[in-house]
Amino acid sequence: MLKTTVKVSNLNNLSDARYCAGMGVEMLGFSMDELDFDKFKEMRGWLAGVQIVGETDSKDIATIISLVERYQPDFLQISNWEDVLEIQRIGKPIILKVDFATANLPALFQTTKGFVEYFVLENSDEFGVVDDTTLSQLDAWSFQYPILLGFGIKESNANELLEQTQLTGFALKGGSEIRPGFGDSEELMNILEILESEN
Repeated sequence: MLKTTVKVSNLNNLSDARYCAGMGVEMLGFSMDELDFDKFKEMRGWLAGVQIVGETDSKDIATIISLVERYQPDFLQISNWEDVLEIQRIGKPIILKVDFATANLPALFQTTKGFVEYFVLENSDEFGVVDDTTLSQLDAWSFQYPILLGFGIKESNANELLEQTQLTGFALKGGSEIRPGFGDSEELMNILEILESEN
């Protein structure tokens, strides 16, 4: 059981997916653009009690519809907010990935509110950190919108971020397998262990 809602994205191996499910991660994300369908199907067969998120960066609605029909996810994650109104007609709850560094977030939140289940806030600025100013801004936004923070989360500050904001939760990333059964996911595992509830 985790202290907050967690989504782990870009999972591409069963070891990480099963570890996350066992730790109480609610949403497991798989790239429908990159992950082979047969591999996805095999992994999904091993997973129970979690929400499967189909992730795509495609901007073509016909492609997105086709991916959803094939992968049949529980949630659909997109990064093109302009098509939210049209994409929500597909009938899957939407997670919208947005860029803290470049997006006009207040306008974007307002425009898509009511059509989006969660906003995943990432940061294309590789030097972007969660300083006091960012923290204060996140707190203000997260009071109004369901935000999953996807940057600046470390083992050392995960609990502090939850205590100082109204964030709905975190969006973490899966690692790649070095060889079958051995992943490069130490940071992810450490953060999840920090988030384990003591109850």
